[in-house]
Amino acid sequence: MELLWIALFIFDIILLTDSARGPPRVSEKITHRQTVRIGRTMKLQCPVEGDPPPLIMWTKDGRNIHSGWMRFRVLQQALRIKEVEAEDAGTFICKATNGFGSVNINYTLIVIDDSSSGRNSGGTTGDTEYSTDLSGKLVRPRFTQPAKMRKRVIARPVGSSVRLKCTASGNPRPDIVWLKDSRPLAPEEVGEGRKKKWTLSLKNLTPEHSGKYTCHVSNRAGEINATYKVEVIQRTNSKPILTGTHPVNTTVDYGGTTSFQCKVRSDVKPVIQWLKRVEPGDENKFNSTIEVGDYRFVVLPTGEVWSRPDGSYLNKLLITRAKEEDAGMYICLGANTMGYSFRSAFLTVLPDPKPHFSPVPAVSSPGLLWPVIIGLPAVVVFILGTVLLWFCQSEKHCSSGAIVNAQALPNGHRQPPRDRALPGGDKDCMGSAAYEEYLAQQQQQQQQQQQQQQQQQQLLLTQGAPKVYPKIYTDIHTHTHSHVDGKVHQHQHIHYQC
Repeated sequence: MELLWIALFIFDIILLTDSARGPPRVSEKITHRQTVRIGRTMKLQCPVEGDPPPLIMWTKDGRNIHSGWMRFRVLQQALRIKEVEAEDAGTFICKATNGFGSVNINYTLIVIDDSSSGRNSGGTTGDTEYSTDLSGKLVRPRFTQPAKMRKRVIARPVGSSVRLKCTASGNPRPDIVWLKDSRPLAPEEVGEGRKKKWTLSLKNLTPEHSGKYTCHVSNRAGEINATYKVEVIQRTNSKPILTGTHPVNTTVDYGGTTSFQCKVRSDVKPVIQWLKRVEPGDENKFNSTIEVGDYRFVVLPTGEVWSRPDGSYLNKLLITRAKEEDAGMYICLGANTMGYSFRSAFLTVLPDPKPHFSPVPAVSSPGLLWPVIIGLPAVVVFILGTVLLWFCQSEKHCSSGAIVNAQALPNGHRQPPRDRALPGGDKDCMGSAAYEEYLAQQQQQQQQQQQQQQQQQQLLLTQGAPKVYPKIYTDIHTHTHSHVDGKVHQHQHIHYQC
């Protein structure tokens, strides 16, 4: 009974666990239309839950948002955008996925430019950049995206690219002129179209592109300037260099999600690979390992390598549903044709706070021994009792058979002890082969006695007149014997008494 209750308890736990597992679901009400002003910080929520915990991915206008997007930060259940710009307007999608399915949360972000006519820039960011105040009041030009203009000294390697922004607004709509070292740039160098002229794009940089670039913005109400210093660096054939502080030591909850980042500077696009150190004694768990320094490492799957505007390259290692075996040393390895560089970091996985249930066999094994302990002696006693009873019945049957046969004959007709060596009771207990041999001997003796009597009678006749003897007693009786095996035998006894 105890075993049955334990089995039912574990079965209920399994049912409750399975019933809780399923695809991600939205846990809060969502306002799909969001509005923010230029320069502010915006946070888009993604309140989803599920078991197992879902993996969250953000996209903007169909493009994945990753760590290479400088002002964007993917949080646990949200997306944060710092110093919002007009071009940040668009459609954002939070997609949560686990092994049972996925769910999407859509946002439409509208960016408001206070210096414009007050119309929202929901779909076309260019309109906010060149809008005119319809009231007729003159408005001096102002830069609408100052956050993108903070870095005025820019160094780039040969062959890379750079974008210089000078987005501005005013009334009437201002004009912009780009200069290099105080010399106006040709239209083909600046590009065509209203939007292009607010951003100067320099591609496939050469040393000749080095210099000072100035944007001159003006209208009837006034003018403003901004100057960038661009330095194009000659490439040197050297091995990659890991910049910044990443990867750094990280701690994650059991079953949680974390990541390592690696930023590599290289003259050519490097190969970025993540490795995990193999603990002593675990070498046989992996098909192949490589040796780095004094340790052996296993190669981990590596995602996309992103190229950054500053000429560096970024890669990210994502660890989901962390387990105890995920803890250990990780290495980011950057390599090119000239060599390689690496940096290590440690991952610590906190213990699982959930209790562990003992397996069913360990709980139920003592209960299973009781039927064996009780049943085995009972079976032995039953077998011994059956054998003993059979033996006693056999002895009783043989003994009673001998007594009955002895009492069946009259006192004067009982055979002497020599003739009763095999009484009727004993014949019932003896084998059939031995009993048949006994009957054959008895018949042979009777035949011999009859022959002797005939010889004596013939001898008396030959000697003369026969002598008359009175017939005192003649006894003829028949013996019938039944056996256990079903056979029945009969024989006659003839006795004479003078």
